[in-house]
Parts: sequence; structure tokens; C-alpha cells
Amino acid sequence: MVAAPAPSREAAADSALAPLTGYTVAVTAQRRADELATLLERRGARTVVAPTLRIVPLPDDEALRAATVELIREAPDLVVATTGIGFRGWLEAAEGWGMGDDLLTVLGRARILCRGPKALGAVRAAGLTEEWTAPSETGDEVVEYLRERGVGGQRVAIQLHGDPAEDFIQTVRDGGGAAVAVPVYRWTLPTDITPVQRLVDAICARRIDAVTFTSAPAANALLRIAGDQAADMLEAFRASAEDNGVLSVSVGPITAAPLTRLGVESVQPQRARLGALVRTVASALPKRSRKLQLATGHSIELRGHMVLLDDQPFQLPPAPMAVIRALASANGKVLSRAELLGHLPRGADGHAVEMAVTRLRDAVHLRSCVETVIKRGYRLNLEV
Repeated sequence: MVAAPAPSREAAADSALAPLTGYTVAVTAQRRADELATLLERRGARTVVAPTLRIVPLPDDEALRAATVELIREAPDLVVATTGIGFRGWLEAAEGWGMGDDLLTVLGRARILCRGPKALGAVRAAGLTEEWTAPSETGDEVVEYLRERGVGGQRVAIQLHGDPAEDFIQTVRDGGGAAVAVPVYRWTLPTDITPVQRLVDAICARRIDAVTFTSAPAANALLRIAGDQAADMLEAFRASAEDNGVLSVSVGPITAAPLTRLGVESVQPQRARLGALVRTVASALPKRSRKLQLATGHSIELRGHMVLLDDQPFQLPPAPMAVIRALASANGKVLSRAELLGHLPRGADGHAVEMAVTRLRDAVHLRSCVETVIKRGYRLNLEV
């Protein structure tokens, strides 16, 4: 797990107005992971980059080479281009294998459908001409087009984009056509899954505020790597903001589907774009913050791993942060040491609760924020 260095108090103060100040956001993508992390960090987030998948390099992909050879030998009538990067990568790989000209020839004779503008741009850049482009940029619209126009007796090449594209393939087969899957890039588990395992631990412990997904296979891979911890991880995703639940953010409904089937709701941007995904995170997380008024006249706001006291940010270690979250959820009621102990990391004892309360008071420079109730426990000193 790779996390950005924790900001100093001064640095945090400088970015106090950034929408994601105080929040930790995980990036599960491999492709454009650095770009996504940078966009989140610019909005104040601390990021954890743990790609759950690894893209098989195109020149090493024997499945792609075999599909290319097959299509050159028996040309397709129709080609479905789903992504710009995938279509370009296919042509570049064919060129490296000495098949570039032959592939362009057969593609030039075929009717080409594009799933969106990026695929269209790649098709035109190759000197090819499209028959049609999906206005909504969705695979469902391409499937509907194939059904309406009919594919009986036709050979249809479908450029995959990491997913199996079963809807495309089944539609062609049901329509009496022959589908040829072109696996332009395939995803496998990372060579080293340790960063992802650490991410799973952090999600289960609810030390992550949001997890971003840019593909359905990435979500499936996270569940697979979680193994015996999958149930705890799903519980963390399903939990409410009040219970310090982890927010799932997906680039679109297809990406969200593996978690949706398991009862996890994901927030999604209106358009499946990286920038829109970041804006969705920046909008959704601050709405989950908890704001409270203390009896002393001070205000506090809980934001991820940070407390804002009168709008001044203070980053807290995990134990003090767990204590103030528990006390905030109690809404001024007294929590015993035993109850608070249940919110601390495993292995902690009663003394750890006292230390966490002391560190909390010292960290925000306000001892009156937590009141000790003799022989009973502690409570947040809230305004009545």
C-alpha cells in the first residue's frame, strides 16, 4: 500500500478549504492510477494506490496474436471498436508482429461500429471509416444496434476492453452470426498482491474513507484477493457514514455491478470519465462529515482521519480518531471504557482507552472537549 506522506499541521491548515482535506481515498486502477491519485490529492485527499489488476503486455499476449491471425485468414464482415487505447494497441501489436498492413486491409473492408468518441478517434486515426458510433457511449446501445440491424450469417470481430463482453458475443450468436473475441488487453492479478491485501485490511478497519473503481474486473479482483476477509470488507462498504462506513465510488453502473450484486451501493458520476469520477468523490465525501457543537461554544467536524475544531484541521492517530468517532455517534451519552475499547485496534486494553482520550484532548488543544464521568466513562461535551 503506497500512501502519500501525512501533511504537517501547517500544510493541513493551508489546504483546509480543499473538499477532500482529511479523507483517505484508495485507487484500485492500474491504468492512469498516478493521474487519478494526483487529481484526488489536488483536492486535498490522502491517497492509497493499490492496483488490484495487472494488464498483460500486448506483445506478450498470445491470445491477441491468435485472434489477429484468425481474422487476417478469414476476414470479418463487422468490427466493434470499444476503446480508443485498445484499438490503437491492437494495431501497434500487429505492426510489431509484422501483420500491421494485413490487419488494416481486412479492417478497411469491414463495417466498423464504435462504442464512443475515443474509439472513433482511434479508428479514424488509422485511416479507417466508421459506419456508426453510439451516441450514449454505452455497450448496451451497441448491442441494441446489432439486434436491430441483424448479424445473421456475418462474422463479427469484437474488440474487448478488459471485460469478457458476454452481451456482445451472445447477441451475435443469438442473431445467427459468428463472434470473434479480440482480447486487446487482458487483466490478471498483480504479481505482488501485498499492497491490495493491506488495502483490504485498511477497509475492514475502516481507515479508508472511499475506494474508487474504474472497471468491473478491478472490483471482482478486490473481492477475490480479500478471500476470508470479504465478508468484513463488504460490511464496511455497506455501513452508513455514521458507522464510519467506506464509500464505494464507481465510474459507471457496469463497473459497480459486482458490488451492487452483493448489496453495496456505489456513487457514480453522470459521465464515465476520470475527471467526473474525481468530482463525484469530492462532492460525496464532505456530505458524510459529522458536525457537532460543543457546550464550550466550539464547533467540531469529523472528516476522515482529521478533526476540524472551529475550522482548524488537526490530524489524529487512529486510536484518538476512533474514540472521538465513537463518542460523536453516542450524541453526548456516556460510553464506558469497555465500550470504547471495542472501537480500538485488537489487543488494546483499558489503559489504551485512557491514553487515547488524553492524546485526543492534547491533539486538539482542548481538554474540555471530552468529559470524564467518574466511575462511568467518557462523553463528548456537546451543547444541549
